Amino acid sequence: MRDPYEVLGVQRGASAAAIKSAFRKLAKKHHPDANKNDPKAAERFAELNTANEILGDEAKRKQFDRGEIGADGKPRFQGFPGGGGPRGSRPGGGFEQYGFRSGSGGSGYDGGGFEDILNTMFGGGPAGGARGGRRGGAQFDFDTSTFGAPDLDLNVTMTVSLEESVKGGDKRIRLPSGKELNVRVPAGVINGQQIRLRGQGDTAPGHRPGDLLITVTVAPHPVFKVDGNDLRADLPITLYEAVLGGKVRVPTLGGAVELSIPKNTSGGRTFRLKGKGIPKGGASGDLFVTTRIILPDGNDAELEGLMEKWRDAHPYNPRRDQG
Repeated sequence: MRDPYEVLGVQRGASAAAIKSAFRKLAKKHHPDANKNDPKAAERFAELNTANEILGDEAKRKQFDRGEIGADGKPRFQGFPGGGGPRGSRPGGGFEQYGFRSGSGGSGYDGGGFEDILNTMFGGGPAGGARGGRRGGAQFDFDTSTFGAPDLDLNVTMTVSLEESVKGGDKRIRLPSGKELNVRVPAGVINGQQIRLRGQGDTAPGHRPGDLLITVTVAPHPVFKVDGNDLRADLPITLYEAVLGGKVRVPTLGGAVELSIPKNTSGGRTFRLKGKGIPKGGASGDLFVTTRIILPDGNDAELEGLMEKWRDAHPYNPRRDQG
């Protein structure tokens, strides 16, 4: 996983606004919907989302800067308190493995029982074959059955489109090992939801395979903005549609529908399309579209002349209430 600052192309001292702007620009460029013929687009987009999840969150960003979490957002091993690594640590970060065995014996790390080791760590003497130890009347009781067991769960991020999150379906993902899996995306999955696949994580001799934990990221949509179960979108209309009214086609998740625009519709007016939002629990949210009056490209002398005549004959001030 690359450094999130490198992924977003920002300096370490970049402001939150600069990070947000960089993410939006790159997300639009690398969105899978805009790169349908690029098989690596989804992978790049997932990397952008992971970088933004770290740098876009002030607390996580500080943790990353302090070296407490890695570029994948996972905690890093910080060593043991008091300086220095665990007994048997190698320079450079490698760790030798020691075989601990239960039972009585010497109090040393190499020859003593595991309970003796723990008692030594907590200031007690050898346990003498008893489980746990005492000091000052305090009783320490340890479960050694899972001590040192490797964490074999594997965490990955999967990016889905808004349509995929609503309808569900099959999605193919590539694991860090290079292995590819088909994942059934449940209909109605939400951003940040986790899918667990039993036994599909990492493996180690003598241990049960870990699980694959897939965190779902719903990619930003080029048209719709999600607001709970509702959707919001801008609706571009022409100047003559705003003045004269008419029917315009509006995109929805289920296909385009027609909306009647009344005469003299101002830009910024919002229309509600009931039931055209995100379905959930047998019902659906609504779609809210806000009109944006778009003028034709370039200069139009005829339109300018018409507006000049209309301005002289019908002056008005839409900002009169602003003082």
